[in-house]
Amino acid sequence: MDRKKARKKATELVSQMTLAEKASQLRYDAPAIKRLGIPAYNWWNEALHGVARAGQATIFPQAIGLGATFDTELLGQIADTIATEGRAKYNAYSQEEDRDIYKGLTFWSPNVNIFRDPRWGRGHETYGEDPYLTKELGVSFVKGLQGDGKVMKAAACAKHFAVHSGPEAIRHEFDAIATPKDMEETYLPAFEALTREADVEGFMGAYNRTNGEPCCGSPSLQKILRGDWGFQGYFVSDCWAIKDFHEGHGVTADEEDSAALAMNSGCDLDAGRFYKHLVDAVRHGKVSQQRLDEAVTNLLATRIRLGILGEHAENFDEIPYTVVDSPEMAALNRAVSLQCPVLLKNDGILPLDPAKKQTLAVIGPNANSRAALVGNYEGTASRYVTVLEGIQDAVGPDTRVLYAQGCHLYKDRTSGLAQADDRISEAKAVCAAADVIVAVVGLDATIEGEEGDAGNEYGSGDKPNLRLPGLQQHLLETAASFGKPLIVITLAGSALALDWAEEHAAAVVHGSYPGALGGWALAQLIFGLSDFSGRLPVTFYSEQNHLPPFEDYAMQGRTYRFMQEKPLYPFGYGLGYTSFSCRELAADRAVLHPGEDLTLSVTLQNTGCRAGSTVVQVYVRAPGGTPNAQLKKIRRATLCAGEAQRLTLHLPPEAFDWFAADGTAQRTAGLYTIYVGLSQPDERSAELLQQRPCALCLEMLLP
Repeated sequence: MDRKKARKKATELVSQMTLAEKASQLRYDAPAIKRLGIPAYNWWNEALHGVARAGQATIFPQAIGLGATFDTELLGQIADTIATEGRAKYNAYSQEEDRDIYKGLTFWSPNVNIFRDPRWGRGHETYGEDPYLTKELGVSFVKGLQGDGKVMKAAACAKHFAVHSGPEAIRHEFDAIATPKDMEETYLPAFEALTREADVEGFMGAYNRTNGEPCCGSPSLQKILRGDWGFQGYFVSDCWAIKDFHEGHGVTADEEDSAALAMNSGCDLDAGRFYKHLVDAVRHGKVSQQRLDEAVTNLLATRIRLGILGEHAENFDEIPYTVVDSPEMAALNRAVSLQCPVLLKNDGILPLDPAKKQTLAVIGPNANSRAALVGNYEGTASRYVTVLEGIQDAVGPDTRVLYAQGCHLYKDRTSGLAQADDRISEAKAVCAAADVIVAVVGLDATIEGEEGDAGNEYGSGDKPNLRLPGLQQHLLETAASFGKPLIVITLAGSALALDWAEEHAAAVVHGSYPGALGGWALAQLIFGLSDFSGRLPVTFYSEQNHLPPFEDYAMQGRTYRFMQEKPLYPFGYGLGYTSFSCRELAADRAVLHPGEDLTLSVTLQNTGCRAGSTVVQVYVRAPGGTPNAQLKKIRRATLCAGEAQRLTLHLPPEAFDWFAADGTAQRTAGLYTIYVGLSQPDERSAELLQQRPCALCLEMLLP
């Protein structure tokens, strides 16, 4: 149903409600109004990488792993699958009149915040550090989730609007200060694209303030969202964020004033308990009836568009529960899981031969961990395959697999009654007996995540530094002392300082949080049954790199676009078992005028001896723009050995924008350099890949 028609029907319902009934519909757990035929509905649901917290579901790799695919089409398929399973669950639950939390169709996903600092605990919920990649993947996810039919399949929600990426420990009182330039260049583009290009149904505000105003009570942000961008959906607070107005930010006196500020600032739905004060706020003249009506209309219109209030969505109402985590869903999950891991180093040890007579030592706190597969905001899979299990299943009868945990994830012992380093002897025993050692280390969402959820030694969920926690580095060094080939696999949702592994290990793989079937996928990859094709959606910093203060939201020195130091592993980087080259770059014009688009063509060839996939990346350096060239186009391609393909790549006019200090987009006269290749055009990528992107310069003329 189109938005105009839905709003008309919603307005008719609102006109029949009492003040108390209107206020009741502004709660996340809205009660039924039986006399108007409105059933109860709980808005609170999550679907970051699968239907979350509502029982069995297909659990895809965590969002940061999906970012490593650089594959927009795949994100749409994943989101459509999530919507299908969400509908199946909603149908089954609503038949039982079960309208509890996590059982509706309003999914508070995706998270399109920019992962600006690798210490942020929630960064693995995002698609990475780049605004363009985040925008493209986010738009595809929203379109896939909501569908393009007369009725929305599910409702997506862009979060957390608008400048939010830690620190978690002070998010309830923190003021994120961002310049107009950084706002328009970094923090807002993905949110704008989800509105203008994907017609996202919902927005969620952040906990913190942005430039002095709490994000869930910000007239300035609402002016951008509803005024400049024309957003017409519903806006929800983050969970209990309205409480922070008076308790953390100190901008209101009490709960009633906080509720009034949120409502008057465009927040329609309270993911908390504070809109219970709205009846009094209206009676006290703090909130108008008109604004209350508008908020309820926004919310009911969403339910009408979903076909769960009034007219039904017959094609979706018939989706059976048996589609959940079905063989078809598992097949897609396997395909996705193979595209997420990134091969960072390989001295020739990989791929291993699964049929060879050998002994493998699999060690590390994440080797047999289910928690390290899934990240956070996850559902329950029907089957999990850890890295240890994946390797055990992949090898032939002549290969022996020995296992040792080696150490706790972050504590100095695995048992409270034991001495420190209580698992190192076992690790030494299996390493001594092995021909090859596979060490699986990293983090999981119990120590890297959201404040209040992550219960680590650091408290908030953020990392204090980029080093491996606990005794993990000691375990790696112990394993290396045996002189056997060492393969290091990291399961983590953020960048780690892997300088030692880069220097001493034979191979380094970043597995991200690879999903319920991630262990199967990693085994397929390290044994060469499939090829690595993931690319880093974040920069991996060296231990020598100096990060700006965590609380500083200025972009100088952050991410690949602004950093001046050489990284350990660059954004966009990744190896595989075959090789590719780009050549014969051409453009359809040599001179650009402001407002014109550009069509590029380039020949991509698989120069290796096996089939494989790669990601062609287009970067633009604009006069007056960011210090380093910015990603502006991606294209994933799969080619057979020796195959060449001529690719056409379209750059819209905004690909040539740069932003002035006041946040205005600029297209100025001068030379614009365009790079097309398999990485970004930085020195470190050239060192690692031993090739440089193709480049051409175009002149833009003033009108």
